[in-house]
Amino acid sequence: MRQSPLFSGIIYLLLGVLFTYFAIGNVRTEGWGFFSYLLVILATFDLGAGIRMISFHFKIKRSLKK
Repeated sequence: MRQSPLFSGIIYLLLGVLFTYFAIGNVRTEGWGFFSYLLVILATFDLGAGIRMISFHFKIKRSLKK
């Protein structure tokens, strides 16, 4: 069974929010170190992938209606 892009996009968005939360907590306790930058980069990639997946889902849906 295949996952829909909408479900995958939501998972990516949730991971992006989670990594952002961890990055904020890490910066508050330890400052800007390597791990903080790594968490921010992971959050950025996940949020971007989630937005792309959700927009892809709606493009597919729109094209199937035509």
